[in-house]
Amino acid sequence: MPHSSEEQVLRRETIRQLLQRGPAGTQQALVDELNERGLVATQSSVSRDLKELGAIKTTHGYELPGGGAASDDELQGVAGFLRGVTPAGPNLLVIRTAIGAAQRVALALDRSRWPEMVGNIGGDDTVFVATDSAASQKILLAKIERARS
Repeated sequence: MPHSSEEQVLRRETIRQLLQRGPAGTQQALVDELNERGLVATQSSVSRDLKELGAIKTTHGYELPGGGAASDDELQGVAGFLRGVTPAGPNLLVIRTAIGAAQRVALALDRSRWPEMVGNIGGDDTVFVATDSAASQKILLAKIERARS
C-alpha cells in the first residue's frame, strides 16, 4: 500500500504544478496530462485530488485558490527560521522554529493572508496554526514546506 500512497502524493504534486501554470479546462485534460507523464490517473482519482488540493472550478476551468507567489513571499523572508512542521489532529499545525523566532514566523503567516489559516499563536520557538478543515491543513502544510525548500 505505501507504493500507492507515494503515487498519490506524486500525482497531487504534479496536478498542483500543472494548475500553477494555468487553469485546466476539464478533469479529463488533467487525466490525459498525468497519463502522458507516466502517472496512473482516472477521472475519479483526479476529482478526489482536486478536492484535496482545494482546487476550485471557475469559468476558466479548475484552478488553485488565490494566494500565489505574493503570499508565498511573506514566509520566504523567515524560511531560514523554520525547523519543522507537524500536523496535530485535523485542524492544527505545530511549527518549530529557531529559538526566539516564533513570533516573527507567526507575523509572516498573518501577513500572508492564506485563506487556509484561521489564526496562529507564536511563542518562543513554536507556532500553533489553526485551520478550518483537514483539507485546509494539508494545503497549508504544503505551502509551508514549499517555503522551506
